[in-house]
Amino acid sequence: MNASFNVGETLTITGVPKPNAAQFNVNICSSDSDIALHVDARFNHFDDIRKVVFNSCKGGTWGKWSYGQSFPFEEGKEFEFKISIEFKSAEFLVILPDHSVFHFPNRLGAEIYPMIFVEQDVRITSFKIK
Repeated sequence: MNASFNVGETLTITGVPKPNAAQFNVNICSSDSDIALHVDARFNHFDDIRKVVFNSCKGGTWGKWSYGQSFPFEEGKEFEFKISIEFKSAEFLVILPDHSVFHFPNRLGAEIYPMIFVEQDVRITSFKIK
């Protein structure tokens, strides 16, 4: 989705993980190979079971993986408390449905990201930037 995301704005996504979901992710990017924020909810993907994983990708190369402390998602159940991402100049503040907060640095350093995409085993019911 081409939706410009600027410093000072908050992105709010509500959705429903599909039944038997393996994972879904939210990506804030400047291009396909430059991802400033990758939030990956892994129900059962790679060696991760019920973990939220964060990273960035520059020129196609992934950075250091970080793990959240909670996993507030259930397959097939709407995460009605939604995911909110506040874009501050130096970092992204990711607020998960259980209100846990994860600080992720703005490693790419841009003040605007023109691409946001949500992929894999999820149906989006609401998408807002304000």
